[in-house]
Amino acid sequence: MAWRTRFAPAPTGYLHLGHVVNAIHVWGLARAFGGEVLLRIEDHDRTRCRPEYEDALLDDLDWLGFVPDIGSTDSFRPARLGGEQARHRAPHPQRQTDNHARYAAALALLSERDLTYVCTCTRRDVARHASHAPGEEPRYPGTCREARHADAESLACRVYIDEGVVTFVDGRLGPMQQSPAEQCGDMLIRDRHDQWTYQFAVVVDDMAQNIDVIVRGEDLLASTGRQLRLAALLGRERPLRWWHHPLLVHPDGTKLSKANRDTSIRERRAAGARAAELIGEAAFRSGLLSTARDLTIDELPALFQSGMNAFSGS
Repeated sequence: MAWRTRFAPAPTGYLHLGHVVNAIHVWGLARAFGGEVLLRIEDHDRTRCRPEYEDALLDDLDWLGFVPDIGSTDSFRPARLGGEQARHRAPHPQRQTDNHARYAAALALLSERDLTYVCTCTRRDVARHASHAPGEEPRYPGTCREARHADAESLACRVYIDEGVVTFVDGRLGPMQQSPAEQCGDMLIRDRHDQWTYQFAVVVDDMAQNIDVIVRGEDLLASTGRQLRLAALLGRERPLRWWHHPLLVHPDGTKLSKANRDTSIRERRAAGARAAELIGEAAFRSGLLSTARDLTIDELPALFQSGMNAFSGS
């Protein structure tokens, strides 16, 4: 039986070359080691995600040639209602905003075991009271941990994260260990605007969608231990493996970002770039090719077959 990974963009802007790097690793590892790729739209942040960005990223995936095995791009697209011009975006099992009931059920499971509590702290409160060095994430100081706020006082909710070390093996980086309680403290799983957090939604989704391998950038490495801890609290039994790949960065060391208006795939396409050209550029800039050249989807598995024995025979 094939193992399963996922490509899970957030429609908060247009896809850029950094997303292509992630797609190369996701599809390359899956095709090299007998996996299948699920497409998921991570639009849990309703304040930043836009339907037009979702439409654009689906078009970019089609143009680049990255074809998911589960969740075709067409299955996410709005459908015409008969002869009308109105477009209807049907609910999708792999779009996060369409799965409120899934996250609510997971929260109820944790709450029934007294593993959650209401939190009235704002981000500013946490930043003001948490001790952390410049550039480090603030650790929630536990302000509301024993306060026993009533449900009506805030929609925000946290899950208790006890002390202890979480160990895991990254397919590229090797053995790792993290202490979530020291890194972040009790995790926020729903914010005061009734939005599910990234950390919570992805753990619940990965369980519901039978994800075996998570392939993502090194910027998310620090969240691995806390996600494993949360998955254990939710009763995950299916083994989970990881591959954190390098990020594309600017000369000053900052990563490419939609927020920084980095050149999008959409703009590169409009300027005349070819899909094989952009895929090759992304592979070269991320260290997968020694020289820049055109690269096709069919060539991706060969980039990974010299390593990653942990993915074979699964």
